[in-house]
Amino acid sequence: MKKPEFDLTFAPAHGEAVPAAENVLRVTASNSGPMTFHGTNSYVVGRDTLAVIDPGPDNEAHWRTLLGAIGGRPVSHIFVTHTHQDHSPLAARLKAETGATVVAQGPHRAARPLYTGEINPLKESSDMAFVPDQTAAHGEVISGDGWAIETLHTPGHTANHAAFALAGTGLVFSGDHVMAWATSIIAPPDGAMADFIASLDMLVARDDRLYLPGHGGPVREPRQFVRALKTHRRMRERAVLGRVVKGDRLIADMVKAIYRDTDPRLHGAAALSVLAHLEDLVGRGEVITDGPPSITGEFRIK
Repeated sequence: MKKPEFDLTFAPAHGEAVPAAENVLRVTASNSGPMTFHGTNSYVVGRDTLAVIDPGPDNEAHWRTLLGAIGGRPVSHIFVTHTHQDHSPLAARLKAETGATVVAQGPHRAARPLYTGEINPLKESSDMAFVPDQTAAHGEVISGDGWAIETLHTPGHTANHAAFALAGTGLVFSGDHVMAWATSIIAPPDGAMADFIASLDMLVARDDRLYLPGHGGPVREPRQFVRALKTHRRMRERAVLGRVVKGDRLIADMVKAIYRDTDPRLHGAAALSVLAHLEDLVGRGEVITDGPPSITGEFRIK
């Protein structure tokens, strides 16, 4: 497989809780959009005392559906893959309702400090108020009633992104790191391409059978899919490098050439992805720029 075969056939079932795996229910928020596909997936794990993965956005209809899926059962833990506004805000309300412990890799943070004069383009989409009750280390296993969940640090989309493996099942809740419908946006300074690739390498070394992502349907043959994602990113890197070799100096010009068949509404996100590739290429000494890499900077071959 040279590139991922994306699956766009997902049926979100807004307003319903649907089975996603044994003792796992999926509730999809009705926050559809170009960056969220058909909405954010929340997962309810367990039979008696539950865990919730990514309670989702502050959306009243989603809140009611999520409570319906919980069905009055106790919730001992709330796991949050990362701190974007479509994934983590309901954690505080669910904690107040249930008394559950909120678990995550950590509060929101950038992958690197802001450069002088730089503005974080994704600041408004980040849940800066989120603070977990428990910060989980990579490989740490948290056990509940009939389930155990292992934390897998997967920085890249955000610096604090984590996936969660349901021990003994081969099932991973992959958040926005790996999704069946599209590639994850990597947007500096919140995200970093080198981190993303390293996280893919960590996942491909595992032997999981199914991913349940933060948006869209399941990833079925995850090892093959993750390898294809990495190949896709390396192909995109070569395309970016090729535009610089051909004389494109500005990211805007690179986006017009590389993403000419992409929905124009996504060109802003594409520009950030190109910047992430250029940051990595500058860090490896293959491309140079004056000062730190920036969205408005000029790039050239060393």
